[in-house]
Amino acid sequence: MKENLERVMKDRVGDIIDKEIEKYLGVKIEQINEDISDKIGNSPLVNYSINTNLPFKVAKRLFKKEFITKVIQTHYCNISKVADILDVNRRSIHRIIKSLDIDINTLRNSMLRPIYYKQEMVDHVLRKVLDNYKSIIHPKKLQTMYQNVNKISENIAKELAHQEVSLSHAEELFEKEYLKKALDENNNNYSKTSKQIKLRYETLLRKIKKLKL
Repeated sequence: MKENLERVMKDRVGDIIDKEIEKYLGVKIEQINEDISDKIGNSPLVNYSINTNLPFKVAKRLFKKEFITKVIQTHYCNISKVADILDVNRRSIHRIIKSLDIDINTLRNSMLRPIYYKQEMVDHVLRKVLDNYKSIIHPKKLQTMYQNVNKISENIAKELAHQEVSLSHAEELFEKEYLKKALDENNNNYSKTSKQIKLRYETLLRKIKKLKL
């Protein structure tokens, strides 16, 4: 049942992408459609920036703060609801919020609809995929596509089923992408990677094994 739903959603997204690509580029490019559909369909809509110039623990803390802030903003500061979504003990959620210096009172003035961050993630995926095709798409047509990414991502986001992601799963996704990037930058040299991100060598090996990198 879940696989059928995912297939239907992927087909809907694919139809939108096809129409938008043909509209702005003048032709259908199946590979772009597939790249975008796969990236949107195969991972939860959790957006994060990866900066391996920051030590692992610092980068993870910043991600955790940003992620929890987004959940709070899109659930109208209902902390009990946030705890349920993040799959965190209700007694612990206030402690976590305090430890990350998240100002709930400030967030009360910046509530956002759930679709906001969904659209933000789709926007990120679209731009990242288009960047890979700069050498084969006419610059003017590509520029027109970039100028309309917000509109396209909004159309796609409306079709996507709402997803909630637990804090532990979100952290795992971040760790995997962060460590993958750090390892790539150091040609899979574990010792150099360990020094760059200031993570104990043994801890790095343990995480590589756990995350199947």
